[in-house]
Amino acid sequence: MQPVQDEMSIFSLIVNASIPVQIVMLILLAISVVSWTYIISKRLTLKRTLSQTREFENAFWKGGDLSSLHQSITRNTDEHGALARIFEAGMSEFMKARRTGNTDINALMDGPNRAMRATYQRELDLLDSRLNFLASAGSVSPYIGLLGTVWGIMHSFIGLSTAQQATLAAVAPGIAEALIATAIGLFAAIPAVIAYNHFSNDIDKLASRFDSFIDEFLNILQRQVR
Repeated sequence: MQPVQDEMSIFSLIVNASIPVQIVMLILLAISVVSWTYIISKRLTLKRTLSQTREFENAFWKGGDLSSLHQSITRNTDEHGALARIFEAGMSEFMKARRTGNTDINALMDGPNRAMRATYQRELDLLDSRLNFLASAGSVSPYIGLLGTVWGIMHSFIGLSTAQQATLAAVAPGIAEALIATAIGLFAAIPAVIAYNHFSNDIDKLASRFDSFIDEFLNILQRQVR
């Protein structure tokens, strides 16, 4: 009884699987490893971005001098985060426009608005990076696993056709090894889909905060000009 159980163990089924099925399993394993690498990296990035955003908002809404805040951020923009870089781009453009002596409010506001929108888009692109891989892994992995399953079952029935006696014991190992490919595909897909949805939601919330800040900051600049 023990040898039969050993032959039906997951490790034995993977090792004894046909070459195409093993290739499928290796592809899925690679996808899973890369997905988890991106998941951990993106989680740390978003956590840091959210913390930096809160710190900058607290500093900004304290009501201190905007020029002093701008100078402190300019010295090290990476340390202060995405929202601080959006502020720095708008404030720098506003100060340049003021130095030209232009008194037209629309002209003074157009430059900072465009500068902040451009920086805003770059920051969102950075936050969205690698999410496409998670989305692709979540949608494609089950199909790759299914491909291995179909091949394994087909291989089992081809071998069964040449056997003198068709029994469940003869076909069970082949079907079991084939289904492992689907299981690995789901193992790779499910975390990727969950992470993609979670990160997309977090990024949407950050984008909303960035967008609201741009509008509020432009209103503050407009009041300073009048």
